[in-house]
Amino acid sequence: MYKLLKSIGKVRRGEFTTPHGVIQTPVFMNVGTLAAIKGAVSTMDLKEIKCQVELSNTYHLSLRPGDKVIEQLGGLHKFMNWDRPILTDSGGFQVFSLSNIRKIKEEGVYFNSHIDGRKIFMGPEESMQIQSNLASTIAMAFDECIPNPSPRSYVEASVERTTRWLERCKDEMNRLNSLENTINKKQMLFGINQGGIYEDIRIEHAKTISKFDLDGYAIGGLAVGETHEEMYRIIDAVVPHLPQHKPIYLMGVGLPSNILEAVSRGVDFFDCVLPARNGRHGHVFTKHGKINLFNAKYELDESPIDERCQCPTCRNYSRAYIRHLFKAKEMLALRLCVLHNLYFYNSLMEEIRDSIDGDYFEELKKEKLGMWDGRA
Repeated sequence: MYKLLKSIGKVRRGEFTTPHGVIQTPVFMNVGTLAAIKGAVSTMDLKEIKCQVELSNTYHLSLRPGDKVIEQLGGLHKFMNWDRPILTDSGGFQVFSLSNIRKIKEEGVYFNSHIDGRKIFMGPEESMQIQSNLASTIAMAFDECIPNPSPRSYVEASVERTTRWLERCKDEMNRLNSLENTINKKQMLFGINQGGIYEDIRIEHAKTISKFDLDGYAIGGLAVGETHEEMYRIIDAVVPHLPQHKPIYLMGVGLPSNILEAVSRGVDFFDCVLPARNGRHGHVFTKHGKINLFNAKYELDESPIDERCQCPTCRNYSRAYIRHLFKAKEMLALRLCVLHNLYFYNSLMEEIRDSIDGDYFEELKKEKLGMWDGRA
């Protein structure tokens, strides 16, 4: 259940109550594709760096260790020792990212495994069954993520199919949640708005899926080839046509500046691999923008990554030391930078929530964007 605590224009501050705890929104979900954050970050670490929600990948976990293995071990929460909310994506994004090894049909998608090439099939029912076995808090409906730009005729047909798939997802989830041996009988379902960069298709699809009365709604198919301006235009068009008493999730976004812009347009949930991926390559976020620790100027720099940061990395280690770890190819470098970047994102969301509570969100947004100056 979503409770709107405060709004300033389109900006929303809320609480989302789930079977695994209350999520304070706006929120950034930390991406652990295979039930772990890449960079040797544990679930105990996640609690220390203010993570509220962890996100895992349905497609990848279905291949290894297998969703039935995780079910036998008590579900994803028990498997990875995490007692807070987990969102699992549906596998739909792999329809986009594995375009060279899949075929889309009405019944679902035929894949070749990216691991060993074996043939696999995933449709709406299979996606719901996998996610039910994982027993995540929030399951995402199975959809097709369309590359931008795509021909209008293809987008229209794809969106209509995604709607038909959503109906099948809802029916299958209701069936699974009613079964005696289902681990999480209160699993929630979010639908996904698609439509490429065509505003009219997006709006019509938003109106259609709103009638399904789901637990939440996502805007998918962005950050896949369009410009930031096009993304903001679509968010502006779609958000007013999604249920305002449900959480709104912008999938796969993104940069800190993108998050501030999307919050100002009414978005509640975010996720992206960007902070962890950047951290693993020595690119870290600071109050003045992103810096590259491989740069020679940090060789003798005894200051922390960000002097204002209270993450475990900044409290204990210098830029010079972390740079040395990268140069020496020590795994600790990846861990320290991923911890810092995720803390940066989680803290940014905390600052955003506080600014809405205190009626100064626009001032915060202006200040942050001014300090980053496009470099973040």
